[in-house]
Amino acid sequence: MDGREKPWHGVLVATPTFFRDDLSVDYDRYADHVRWLAEGGCHGVCVNGSLGEYQVLTADERARMVEVAVEAAPEGFTVMAGVGAYGARESRQWAEQAGEAGAEVVLALPPNAYRADERSVIEHYREIAKAGLPVSAYNNPIDTKVDLTPALLAELYNEGLIVGVKEFTGESRRSYELGERAPGLDVLIGTDDSVVEVGLAGAKGWISGFTSVFPRESVRLYEATLAHDLDTALPLYRTLHPLLRWDFHTEFVQAIKLSMDVLNLGGGPVRQPRQPMVPENAALIRELTQTIAAQFSSANVA
Repeated sequence: MDGREKPWHGVLVATPTFFRDDLSVDYDRYADHVRWLAEGGCHGVCVNGSLGEYQVLTADERARMVEVAVEAAPEGFTVMAGVGAYGARESRQWAEQAGEAGAEVVLALPPNAYRADERSVIEHYREIAKAGLPVSAYNNPIDTKVDLTPALLAELYNEGLIVGVKEFTGESRRSYELGERAPGLDVLIGTDDSVVEVGLAGAKGWISGFTSVFPRESVRLYEATLAHDLDTALPLYRTLHPLLRWDFHTEFVQAIKLSMDVLNLGGGPVRQPRQPMVPENAALIRELTQTIAAQFSSANVA
């Protein structure tokens, strides 16, 4: 498994869902993208996450996305399935579907229809764990209004309900407290613009968005960070960071898809309620993508 101890370790790309001009799902395009990421050195994909616009997929589309990812994945390439839903029953059903399709691990948000208390959160993860797959929690208090604190995550881990957490706060200091409270719980970097900080704090993986645009450079950045090779990591990080920080913006899906379009990687449109990027932001993403691509191209030629 490329030196990884667990399937959820390494660079797992939070992949977009590709829509045709009529906004139907292009599964062939998605399969090609999964294979391309594997060829680029990535370790897996996370399908049906926020970047995948899972909220606006039909049940059939969402199920098929997992199946296509598994079918396209080469041996040793992880498929992590997002099972975010309004309630635990639905999340468990998506976890069961992921297992039947052949996914190795699931990514589970807490209840996201309301601001759940700790009792609700614990019962939510107990239900998802019944599906039998390893579960990585997903801490995104900005969007869910539920903060999976280090103390709560330790409780979930100690009960055997989760194996890791995608930490979207970007706060590396949480990693140290988690290491004290739950030494075996794997922290997965959840924001692209915190990969070095959280990586140095002991992360075991990176669920990344802009890796769909620059896979080889992103993997190099991640691996150099975990090796504490800052002479390699910091120049890459500085080059990529103007784009990476867009992973924390409201228009992150549009930004990543537009970046892909700029490099002829076919990001394509988004589904409503998302709208195309406002013109000034779109112009900035185009400029940043072209500038960064040119820098990497020059470096490779040199």
